Amino acid sequence: MRRATIRFDWKTAAFLIGVFLMTGEDLTQAEEGKNATGAAVAYPKARPTDTVDDYHGTKVADPYRWLEDPDSEETRAWVEAENRVTFGFLESIPERNRLRSRLKRLWNYEKYGVPSKEGSRYFFSRNSGLQNQSVIYTVDSLEDEPKTLLDPNQLSKDGTIALSGLSPSNDGARVAYGLASAGSDWQEWRIRDVVTGKDLPDRLKWIKFSSASWTKDGQGFYYGRFPEPKAGDDLKGANYFQKLYYHAVGTPQSDDRLVYERPDQKEWQFHGDATDDGRYLIITVSKGTNHKYRILWMDLEEKDARPVELIDNFEHEYTFIDNDGPLLWFKTDREATRGRVVSINIKEPGAGWREVIPQAEETLEYVDLVGDRFLARYLKDACSHVKAFDLAGRFEREVEFPSLGTVSGLTGRRSEMETFYSFTSYTTPATVYRYDVASGESRLFRRPNVDFEPKSYETKQVFYKSKDGTKVSMFISHKRGLKLDGKNPAYLYGYGGFNIPLTPGFSPANLVWMELGGVYAVANLRGGGEYGEDWHKAGTRLAKQNVFDDFIAAAEWLISEKYTSSPRLAIGGGSNGGLLVGACLTQRPDLYGAALPAVGVMDMLRFHKFTIGWAWVDDYGSAEDPEQFRALHAYSPLHHIKVGTRYPATMVTTADHDDRVVPAHSFKFAATLQAAQGGDAPVLIRIETKAGHGAGKPTSKLIDEAADRWAFLVKTLGIEMPDEFH
Repeated sequence: MRRATIRFDWKTAAFLIGVFLMTGEDLTQAEEGKNATGAAVAYPKARPTDTVDDYHGTKVADPYRWLEDPDSEETRAWVEAENRVTFGFLESIPERNRLRSRLKRLWNYEKYGVPSKEGSRYFFSRNSGLQNQSVIYTVDSLEDEPKTLLDPNQLSKDGTIALSGLSPSNDGARVAYGLASAGSDWQEWRIRDVVTGKDLPDRLKWIKFSSASWTKDGQGFYYGRFPEPKAGDDLKGANYFQKLYYHAVGTPQSDDRLVYERPDQKEWQFHGDATDDGRYLIITVSKGTNHKYRILWMDLEEKDARPVELIDNFEHEYTFIDNDGPLLWFKTDREATRGRVVSINIKEPGAGWREVIPQAEETLEYVDLVGDRFLARYLKDACSHVKAFDLAGRFEREVEFPSLGTVSGLTGRRSEMETFYSFTSYTTPATVYRYDVASGESRLFRRPNVDFEPKSYETKQVFYKSKDGTKVSMFISHKRGLKLDGKNPAYLYGYGGFNIPLTPGFSPANLVWMELGGVYAVANLRGGGEYGEDWHKAGTRLAKQNVFDDFIAAAEWLISEKYTSSPRLAIGGGSNGGLLVGACLTQRPDLYGAALPAVGVMDMLRFHKFTIGWAWVDDYGSAEDPEQFRALHAYSPLHHIKVGTRYPATMVTTADHDDRVVPAHSFKFAATLQAAQGGDAPVLIRIETKAGHGAGKPTSKLIDEAADRWAFLVKTLGIEMPDEFH
């Protein structure tokens, strides 16, 4: 069964703020091109205030609280002034245009998404190269000429309206699709007739983190939506009280039928899965970002049926796979922290449990049922492995791949005997294969042609020890023949949170970094999803410092093994990875030559007060709790900036429409760091306009951001452009 994942894809970031004494003196007032600390950049004036909060008896200053209001005239003036300084700095770097030109050439290759099949039709995405948004095509036969179904590039000149979701009906006659503007998480869903290519009048609004699950008859679908926010709160107000609705095609949203709600539980969110046989609706209830769910079911053939509880607690993961009548299959971590598959007979509650696929040594990441076989995708040391099992759970075969890398796709319906998947690695662009479920044969479907020679690069996986002796994996990619003399520029990237694994993947931007002679390293930190729930929990709440220790140890290992040295080492990460960079930057400012925190959660004491931030308490904890406050305050990036410290060159990046990690995090962090900088290294903030947390960002903006990121490092790390670089 093809189902929309309920796993929240927000890669959030958080930060701790070290208390420091703010005086009435304006620390960011610049004179004669230098600020009060002597840095060679004149920063805009940011007004400090005497705002202080009391957390369980601890006084914490928040001098730039006013930057939390993105719509105030003062904030807007500060944003404009900061961007003038930042882009003035970037425009003065001679190599910037060469970098952008090379990025455009590398980015300009045909990219295909993994095809899916509904009814007799195939659906897939394609980007010709530099299109801002990928286009959705449909075709009855893979040998026929594809027909354009949805082209988001026609919706805005600058590509800032993006397709945020797509769900074809079971017969392939219609598609429900979501659109997001300027990077916002808010979506508007519409319905298009596949034959005519015309939209129906249906418009569904105030949708976030939801997909559409069609009924078997194709007359409607289930989806989740939030109450309409008050005017001005759509980009900053908290998102509570989601409800599950059924929308009948051709009717106004006001007529949608309420299927399930819990007015007594404002944080609960709901996802409805209509089974392929049309008999049941499986309702998955989530709370926050923790992958622990409650499950309910409804018999859709019963008149006036009401949801029946199957799992009545949030103790374990239960991800619905498919059904055979009343027999439901789930992926779960109950009594299996690395995951297994079980069946539950809803006609025999409490007695109908059976293990189908037992826990393996690898981490079970995803399961679908295609061609009467379970296709189970595992992670082994952060690389994909796929195994096929029959309905009784007997192992049949392992799917073979070209090398170690990442696989996506392998979804479909139980009745279909074919599926598709994409394979990628750090030096292999995403290549699409057609897989015959019965024979186990993979056939090449689409291979991209990229302007580089893969054999000129290599990737190795190493294991190093963290501060407490824990073994941590790290991938290292670079040009072949790299000399380990400690002089190479290196870019260390990490995430470490929300049970999300970092697995190998191709990026034109990272390839340009390697062309510059750079080392690209990715550390698989605790808190991520590489090694199951135990690994995840070891990097959450009171144990969050483990994540930063793992990242710091990775930096120290790269230096000790002569891949690089502190003056040549940059660290980067986004969202929760932005928190990672902010925390490591403030804990060990001596260890790096540059830092690039992107859309990060930097205020760990107030993150839960904005948009969907309350949901991150599962991973971070909350300052409302005294013990958790002490842990958060001990590492919060914002609160550990110390005046007079020599911080490495830093470029914070955020966007004005980020309604997941609101830009106030980055605003306050940048203003505080600029005021505190005790060295000559620049501290900049790059604020993208008409953009959000990152999803759906147009190609042109991605290229510009990458060019500015590498230009900043070329300048601050003292990188010489190779003569052959073009």
